[in-house]
Amino acid sequence: MTLRALYLCEGSSDTGLRFHIEGIAVETGREIHVTVPDLHRLPNKPGHSVGDKLRAARQLSHDADEYDLVVVHRDSDGNPPQTRRDEIAAAVASVNPSLAHVPVIPVRMLEAWLILDPRAIREVAGNPNGRVPLDLPKPNRAESVADPKALLKQAIATASEEKGRGLKKVQARFSENRARLLQMLDREGPVKQLASWQSFTHDLSKVLSSL
Repeated sequence: MTLRALYLCEGSSDTGLRFHIEGIAVETGREIHVTVPDLHRLPNKPGHSVGDKLRAARQLSHDADEYDLVVVHRDSDGNPPQTRRDEIAAAVASVNPSLAHVPVIPVRMLEAWLILDPRAIREVAGNPNGRVPLDLPKPNRAESVADPKALLKQAIATASEEKGRGLKKVQARFSENRARLLQMLDREGPVKQLASWQSFTHDLSKVLSSL
């Protein structure tokens, strides 16, 4: 049986996580179809809370029981991960209590998962054979970086080795490059050492095995 999953993310460049959700499902022996709803299709733009997004997704659904589970991405943004877990659980219980859910809570933000692979960063920067140092953190320090988004932006710019107009073009493509990095994320690479990634994969595998 193919499971049906709803994936609610924080931004459009986060949608690439769907491929990892599907990949992890395959690794656990399950087949899953992941839907990322375009909530902007609604006439009234939904709020940013998990509950608002869940209610908006239900408006786009033709069947109230269309999904077997919902995967909810919410950056910790300096909050304790358990606070976000409780927030997600309460929202799901309020909107659709029968729906299984999996929290995805990067610390501090999803960019912490993307600053560990210099090869991938050089590739999206358009300079795969570059050798300039990128000053990226070790996995045991990635979740302590105060602003991983700023670090990732700087790393891509540095990796490109561009200057002037060329550098501005690279910087203008940050969202696109971030999305590519998420799709390219090596699930067996350094990210596997991060507590937030371990929690996500453990929770997803546990829910998949229960359905």
